[in-house]
Amino acid sequence: MGGVWRPLAPLLGVAIVLAACATVPERPSVSERPADLDHGQRVVAIAKKHVGAPYRWGGSSPSGFDCSGFVRYVYGQVGVELPHNAAQQYRLGTPVARDQLEPGDLVFFDGDGHVAMYVGNDSVIHAPTSGDHVRIQRIDHAPIQGYGRV
Repeated sequence: MGGVWRPLAPLLGVAIVLAACATVPERPSVSERPADLDHGQRVVAIAKKHVGAPYRWGGSSPSGFDCSGFVRYVYGQVGVELPHNAAQQYRLGTPVARDQLEPGDLVFFDGDGHVAMYVGNDSVIHAPTSGDHVRIQRIDHAPIQGYGRV
């Protein structure tokens, strides 16, 4: 079943991939976090500052991002620690229906092999592939695996 994932705040269920992370600090469950209606908008605003940053496999800084490194970096800026792996990110969040997407929710493609952040208006921001850069792209016809809120 396709769905959306939200990162550990009041976003769509985000399945977070923790590959390459030796340890993940304990964190309160989503239900223990205070509701923050502006969380998704803050995440998107931070992400947009990095449009044009180069894609770099394994990258998780403004000098170069891969897809999960970009999501991890952006969420880290608001105090949410995520693994640097799309598959692990996929398993962490809360599933959400496509028509319930909110800014900051995670959108997964290629099974759980690629992750992007929903920005609104059927568009996502992501680090797509080698030789490319962080960009905003429409997803209205993309084959999507799932959606989530972190």
